[in-house]
Amino acid sequence: MKLRHAMVCSSNQNRSMEAHAVLKREGFDVASYGTGQHVKLPGPSLREPNVYDFGTPYKHMFEDLRRKDTELYRRNGILPMLKRNLGVKLAPQRWQDNAADGTFDVVLTFEEKVFDAVIEDLHSRNHVLLKPVLVINLEVKDNHEEAAIGGRLALQLCQEIENTENWEDSVDDVIMNFERQNHRKLVYSISYY
Repeated sequence: MKLRHAMVCSSNQNRSMEAHAVLKREGFDVASYGTGQHVKLPGPSLREPNVYDFGTPYKHMFEDLRRKDTELYRRNGILPMLKRNLGVKLAPQRWQDNAADGTFDVVLTFEEKVFDAVIEDLHSRNHVLLKPVLVINLEVKDNHEEAAIGGRLALQLCQEIENTENWEDSVDDVIMNFERQNHRKLVYSISYY
């Protein structure tokens, strides 16, 4: 079965992009998004984040931060992360603005508030196709090390779903087996397009 996957975090920078890169490398049909109002990256202090609009190219962010403080943004991993993102797609995209991208079979989120935002958005759309979409939250802390682990777990979970005859009939077993193997609790819901 060939499914379409969406990876979603808040800013479409770290967790969703790591998973997007991993799944893309393995040949999956995958896209990624953020649900926030803006793209936020760490700045010189907690009170001074770098804020960009969705659609701002990763290359622009990379050049902007390199110009501001190359050493700081290399040391905290932001420049290498943006470089990785450049190799995956042009710019961060917002989930709530993705209707033109078509439908997905599986949407994987990495934070409960993002899961809630995706579910809320799907419920607000016109359900003309009545096509089911599986939305799963795999809680992953927003740091580079955890994002790398989350990317591998996302791949494993998506592979298990891909290997089923019909995910709707076997989703409970897939989730239970994944939770048992990885000692991670998943939250999931089925919505419709």
